[in-house]
Amino acid sequence: MENGLWELLGSKGLLKRHEFIRILVQCLYSLGFKKSASCLEHESNILYKSADFGLLEKQVLSGNWDSCLAVLDRIFDSSSDHTRDTALYLVLKQCLVEYLKQGDISLALNVLRKQAPLLGMGKEKIHRLACDIVYTKEMESGEADSFLVQDLRKNLLVELEKLIPLPIVIGERRLEHLVESAVLHQIDTCLYHNSWDAVSLYKDHCCGRDQIPSETVQILMAHKNEVWFVQFSNSGKYLATASSDCTAMIWKVLDDNKVELKHTLESHQNPVSFVSWSPDDTKLLTCGNAEVLKLWDVETGVLRHTFGNNNTGFTVSSCAWFPDSARLVCGSSDPERGIVMWDTDGNEIKAWRGTRIPKVVDLAVTPDGESMITVFSDKEIRILHLETKVERVISEEQPITSLSVSSDGKFFIVNLSSQEIHLWDLAGEWKQPLKFSGHRQSKYVIRSCFGGLDSSFIASGSEDSQVYLWNLKNAKPLEVLSGHSMTVNCVSWNPRNPRMLASASDDQTIRIWGPGKPNKPEKWLDNQKMQ
Repeated sequence: MENGLWELLGSKGLLKRHEFIRILVQCLYSLGFKKSASCLEHESNILYKSADFGLLEKQVLSGNWDSCLAVLDRIFDSSSDHTRDTALYLVLKQCLVEYLKQGDISLALNVLRKQAPLLGMGKEKIHRLACDIVYTKEMESGEADSFLVQDLRKNLLVELEKLIPLPIVIGERRLEHLVESAVLHQIDTCLYHNSWDAVSLYKDHCCGRDQIPSETVQILMAHKNEVWFVQFSNSGKYLATASSDCTAMIWKVLDDNKVELKHTLESHQNPVSFVSWSPDDTKLLTCGNAEVLKLWDVETGVLRHTFGNNNTGFTVSSCAWFPDSARLVCGSSDPERGIVMWDTDGNEIKAWRGTRIPKVVDLAVTPDGESMITVFSDKEIRILHLETKVERVISEEQPITSLSVSSDGKFFIVNLSSQEIHLWDLAGEWKQPLKFSGHRQSKYVIRSCFGGLDSSFIASGSEDSQVYLWNLKNAKPLEVLSGHSMTVNCVSWNPRNPRMLASASDDQTIRIWGPGKPNKPEKWLDNQKMQ
């Protein structure tokens, strides 16, 4: 160990040579290369296991409990250390279990009388130890078995290794942990990372724009007027669009990621402004501008139910599903109508009405079905836990036009007419939101969404006819996608394909975006540096 003890490695001189070799030896052992590990130990004179731990291992495997306790007492130099007490407790427990399995009750009692005072064990600890032993599984299987005893001793060593301080032992699979941490750091700083694939160790990790949807791969032109809404289904196999031509459309996403028309839904008398997929993708809700809510069968395209009717003044501004695909909730732009929960047959389950329920701008249900998030009267967000009835209110200073929840239900974003997108955490730990800007929004309803690997990105439409993409780590746009000729009203990121995005525009088209070119243009790189 003295040879090379103070030598340093690395270009910065931050790595201790003997520590580096020691974790290399550990790695070789953990990968099953015992001969290579032993050879490296011999050649470097650096042992993976310290002398103290080697002695402890020998005493545990041979069942020499007095010596084992003595070694532990030396390793833990602080008698008041809780970790030390835990380690000694585990050894004493193993000792007593073995004696009792052998039927030697008197020897077990003698050990307890001798060691308990040394461990500072009071009556409560002794009682706990007795209970642990009585109820342990090993006490249920009759006579002691030599193989079972050895397995128990090996398990004890594993537990002790977790408790013994550095540098007597080093953490399990330490080299793997260090390399993985380095890779995760590189991934975390990579703004374009958007893949489930394993990362190569042969070079530093850095993704290009080919990892995100940034090039138009298809243009859908079936609608006859402005397209106001677009949303991929939960499985990513379908796409729904809604238009001011009073229709909604269901599209099929093919295996090659091309999109083809499946159904045109014609029943609304006014422009269709919102759609919502059931979690199981078998049903689709559509609601129009100052019109009722309709439920469609996705497979057949048949209208299954109409909720309310125009004659009674029941109008819906937004809607959402619960995880069971059997219940839905809708909010009305009419304060007197409030928020209503229905089943799919049109039976009202619950309603929130009254003076506390003003005009509903948008609403969503979290993926676990536990909370409902509602945007009221332009500037107020209310988060209601449906079981506990606990409500949290967030007030924005500018009017809110839309709401979107992340796939894991931990975060949500709102679009503001002040040309900002605010990201809030659902748990309420943040005092201020994360803010994203760069797009244009002042007059129209613009909708954004989460997307990509682990919802690491935000996409949004814009009044300047472009689509904006952000990485959550950066407030400035990562990409600005050109192609549409008029306002982009809504975007949707395919939840099962992180490299597929759809956008809907007043130019009457839906654009499907796929992976971009591997390298970014020099001009764009220069612009990013200037920001």
